[in-house]
Amino acid sequence: MKWNHFKSKLLLKYTLSYISIFLIPLVILTFIIYQNATDTLRSEIEHTNVNQLTQAMTVIDERMKELHEIASRIAYDGQLTPYLVHHPYYSRDAISTLEKYKATSSIINELFLYFRGEDLIYSAKGLEDLSVFLGRYKFHSWKKEDFINDLNNVRFPTMRPSELVDRNGQLQQSLMAYLVPITPNKPYPHGTVMYLIPESSLTGLIDSILTDYQGMTYIFDDNGHVLAANRHGEPVTPDEVNALYQLTSGIHSITLNQEQHSVVSVKSEDNGWTYVTAMPSKQFQERILHIRTFILLVFSVVVVMGTLIAILLARRQYHPISDLMEIVKLKTLTERSSEPPASNELDWIKKTLHNYIKRIDIQEPYARNQYLLMLLKYGHSRDYTAEVQSMLGIRFPHSHYFVIHISWDQTAKAEPHDAELQEEPVPSIVPLFTDISIPEHAASAYGVELPQPEQLALIIGFDADNEDPSVLYERRVQIVEAVRSRIRSNSPVPLAIGVGTAYTSPEQLHQSYIEASSALDFCMLNNQESTGFFDKLSEVQDPAFWIPKDLLLKLNQSLKQGSYKVAAQTIHTAIASLKTEKIPVALLRCICFDIMNTMLKMASELGIHHVVKQLPQLTSFDSLEELEKKLNVLAAEICDHVERKSVYEENTLLNKIIAYIDENFTDYTLSLGTISAKFSISASYFSRSFKEKVGTNFSQYIWQKRMDEVIRQLIQTSDPLKDIITRVGYLDTPNFIRKFKKEMGCTPGQYRKQYGNSGAAELADDEED
Repeated sequence: MKWNHFKSKLLLKYTLSYISIFLIPLVILTFIIYQNATDTLRSEIEHTNVNQLTQAMTVIDERMKELHEIASRIAYDGQLTPYLVHHPYYSRDAISTLEKYKATSSIINELFLYFRGEDLIYSAKGLEDLSVFLGRYKFHSWKKEDFINDLNNVRFPTMRPSELVDRNGQLQQSLMAYLVPITPNKPYPHGTVMYLIPESSLTGLIDSILTDYQGMTYIFDDNGHVLAANRHGEPVTPDEVNALYQLTSGIHSITLNQEQHSVVSVKSEDNGWTYVTAMPSKQFQERILHIRTFILLVFSVVVVMGTLIAILLARRQYHPISDLMEIVKLKTLTERSSEPPASNELDWIKKTLHNYIKRIDIQEPYARNQYLLMLLKYGHSRDYTAEVQSMLGIRFPHSHYFVIHISWDQTAKAEPHDAELQEEPVPSIVPLFTDISIPEHAASAYGVELPQPEQLALIIGFDADNEDPSVLYERRVQIVEAVRSRIRSNSPVPLAIGVGTAYTSPEQLHQSYIEASSALDFCMLNNQESTGFFDKLSEVQDPAFWIPKDLLLKLNQSLKQGSYKVAAQTIHTAIASLKTEKIPVALLRCICFDIMNTMLKMASELGIHHVVKQLPQLTSFDSLEELEKKLNVLAAEICDHVERKSVYEENTLLNKIIAYIDENFTDYTLSLGTISAKFSISASYFSRSFKEKVGTNFSQYIWQKRMDEVIRQLIQTSDPLKDIITRVGYLDTPNFIRKFKKEMGCTPGQYRKQYGNSGAAELADDEED
């Protein structure tokens, strides 16, 4: 019977998980894309407005300069002197001249000339009394007394804020009055030129920036007064207007009339006027309506497709679980545990298999052997808990433990006095040591069948109050002889036994196992039916053979130089020489350890301390070929470290040298030779490395640093040129000036006159002369 997928909570979880995996990032990504599109559009509009507002400011500044120039020309025009203007015959020419001046500017509504102390004012339309003029132009806030006073006393060009002016009692127009004293820049001007400028002439230039956006435009003078404005009907309080003036140049976001606005502000350096545009921010959202629609459409399509894909992936993920459930149900069909899952299928499978495997582990005899084998390999059992150890009946109650590694040959012939036994089959000795007790020596043992054929390991525990090594050795000898006697009495096969050192903790059994295996290798190498104790192998006499010192020195040097090929060849030569000699295993291992010691010592000297952790892996090898591979890996690691360290030290040294040059480039003794001597580096190597890293040679780098410093001091200080040149490290001033002119196209004095303060220009010119 198949499981009902539609009722599966696990399948629902998988489906929701897959949907969440793609839906959450998709929502975040969609929001980021939409927000980025809005911000990008807004940023583009705002930066465009900054550029256009700056252009409008430049245009208006140019128009103001034109008005100044017109006033200057009027002041020096021979036809507009007080005598000719008052002359009954030449006054008509003066009026015509004013008409020509008026026509030269596109923003002027009317131009007036007034000679101070008089009651008459002149325009392109003729001469009229001040009372008549004020009757024709009625200013709402500019009283007659203030008007006459300003005409007679203004000392500097002054722009009055725009206001509604009644013209001829019929037409109202918002005008600005711009008063320019003549003659300009003179302490006692004799007259005033007054321009009447329509407010729309200036605001129209700024309004063109907004194009089809709604918003407000303002022009403030340097005192914060509104010279001209176009609010487009938006109510703005005086405090909000003042806040607009207080803004620094750039792009801002502020609230006006309880609505968020994007504000662009620029300030003229010529006359100190501030130009401001303010647009409601909601307009930017409206502009990306089509982008929003497109994003929502794509989002919807992706959600639908992603949901379908999530369902398919969830069903595919669930399919093997469903199959596994069917298998488990078949295995437990006759048992009560085969019931529908309480939470989900995985929990039910986990519970069922856990109980099943638990029973198998207890019943199968190999579980005990597997546990003990893990103990021998790793010093602890990684796959079993203390609870499982107790269930397997394994205990470690003794004070000392050691390992015996036994090897035998089932096909070997027995000794002569046992020849008659050869006619009967030789029984296996493995079942003899599943779990034994040696009461005569207060010891017990667990037998471990090893993966290698005809080999067995015994984990032996015994109690000993005396920690004297000789006493522990005698106890081990007695126990081993008892084990050998028990084997001989049941299975007369030739035995080779290796005995490890005794330890106080079962977690050290893997060390004793390695030692026992080493002792067994010695016994088997000598083809003896004997017992070898690891701690007695050092007493074996060894022949006069060792790794040649020249090979070790060559290996040491190749590692120090980071030459892997030479190191690998040296290792191969050393290993090959060992293969040609008939050397006992103990000595062979010592000789091999001599090679390792050489390499590890070099690694330590090079600061590669982590390779010490690899020591257990390096010392566990079954053949010289395997040892050679491991030594080659270690050599490659050391050489790679040397290479990387060499590159790092080289870069570090160059960085130190560059930092030193940057701090001391003004020292006239600084040269390629002094740098090379200071940092103990070859001049040619340093020159080549410096150009490779910086991109320019040493002399060009120093020249550029000194040039930059000279230019900085020319602009920011008024110090004599000779002092500046000397301070940056040049003693030959004329030569420096020639090189400066060749590179910059002008002399230092001319450069300072153009870009620096004027107070030092003459001094620099005198020094160059």
